[in-house]
Amino acid sequence: FCLLNLSSLSLQASEGVTFIGPDTHAIQAMGDKIESKLLAKNAKVNTIPGFDGVVKDADEAVRIAREIGYPVMIKASAGGGGKGMRIAWDDEETREGFRFSSQEAASSFGDDRLLIEKFIDNPRHIEIQVLADKHGNALWLNERECSIQRRNQKVVEEAPSTFLDPETRRAMGEQAVALAKAVKYSSAGTVEFLVDSSKNFYFLEMNTRLQVEHPVTECITGLDLVQEMIRVAKGYPLRHKQADIPINGWAVECRVYAEDPYKSFGLPSIGKLSQYQEPLHVPSVRVDSGIQQGSDISIYYDPMISKLITYGSNRAEALKRMEEALDNYVIRGVAHNISLLREVIVHPRFVQGDISTKFLPEVYPDGFKGHKLTDLERRELLATAASLYVAEQLRSQQFLGTPRIPIAKSKRSSWELSVRLGDGIYPVAVSKDGSSFSVEVDGMKLNVTSEWNLASPLLSVTIDGTQRTIQRISRNASGETSIQFLGTVYKLQILTKVAAELSKYMPEKAAEDTSSILRSPMPGTVVAVSVKPGDMV
Repeated sequence: FCLLNLSSLSLQASEGVTFIGPDTHAIQAMGDKIESKLLAKNAKVNTIPGFDGVVKDADEAVRIAREIGYPVMIKASAGGGGKGMRIAWDDEETREGFRFSSQEAASSFGDDRLLIEKFIDNPRHIEIQVLADKHGNALWLNERECSIQRRNQKVVEEAPSTFLDPETRRAMGEQAVALAKAVKYSSAGTVEFLVDSSKNFYFLEMNTRLQVEHPVTECITGLDLVQEMIRVAKGYPLRHKQADIPINGWAVECRVYAEDPYKSFGLPSIGKLSQYQEPLHVPSVRVDSGIQQGSDISIYYDPMISKLITYGSNRAEALKRMEEALDNYVIRGVAHNISLLREVIVHPRFVQGDISTKFLPEVYPDGFKGHKLTDLERRELLATAASLYVAEQLRSQQFLGTPRIPIAKSKRSSWELSVRLGDGIYPVAVSKDGSSFSVEVDGMKLNVTSEWNLASPLLSVTIDGTQRTIQRISRNASGETSIQFLGTVYKLQILTKVAAELSKYMPEKAAEDTSSILRSPMPGTVVAVSVKPGDMV
């Protein structure tokens, strides 16, 4: 859809070609936030208080913001995907927001028109899927909860929402259908709402296309939305009535991005996917992607790698499967946000359904730092890393299943190791018992069992009866290794006790002097340099 413009749609119609989607009138009306808000008001849809016209300049923006009352949201009229949006809490932020939003809107959409409306603080972002035909029939296919966001872009979605009751769901659905009928909409579309803590809801925008998160709706309703879009485009009436639309089970979608989640919850990463393996062996998992191993992630397109969807008979089951799917997802060559996604879906607030669009900054006020290990989890990681080290040492002594040197001494059965994790150094004792290892850490013994297939990117390990799926990301000859454990990659150094004692004599590599370096946190284009040689900064 992104490759088509309105003139091309008109040309297709004149040539007898039918576009699978809404007509140009609906796309144009709903694609303009100013016009769509006016249409929503006329259709008796709840709207956010604000200025309905085009804001001419920064001075007018300040005047309008004062009339509405701070805080306000400055938005690109032609915007989407969180681009061209700024929150302003005072006059200075309004002027700055007007300048940045208009620049971003012009570069992203070729349209620098802005509107201003009241900012609903700490809301939920809940959207209604609609489906309409060319015969005046329209349905609402329940809601999607899309409140987990960063930079106004969705990260985790689910259907249904834990927050809506049947009455609110029906009211939102009926208003969404009323808006679709007001613009004579035909095809699948989405009406987005902001919902406050009292379940008051306000129209945000309508997306005249199939949304990224549509699979969760397909999971709980059993409808194939793409098939329905094709049928509508062909001219068939809808096959279902509103009473036929069920809510069966629960579905969760995680947007897997090539992003570094430790920088502003996700700044884009570029590179080649050197290894890529989707977790399709996990039950009730769906992966929608457009890449494969060897694909390049560039600066020219959205950094999304895939949409990862899990389904269950209830929310707990869907979340548990998502946790397993994330652990089994292999992505190498670029930074990715698996660690952030996994932390979100297991966080107590998320599990309880206590979420809003401010979830990430509230839960991680100092930025995302990865999973914080409990003492038990730390011991599990140390025991697993030590067992992996010993398994590799034993494998290196084998040649086609037999000892390399027939006259070699009998195999060792115990090892004393020193493992560095973060700022701590831990003595670890390992003894072999068949295919299992008995590992002593902090004076406690743990039993670690695995098939120890060291060639596999995924390793299933059982630690005292608890199954964990880990990934060894890298290792080198100095004992340094990186292991993905509970979604987060941890750096460790594993040495024998003797090597650890001798390591203190090794010279340390001097840290890079970055005091005179200006380094971009992400790839991009330099659009302006606001200083020149000789200026005082």
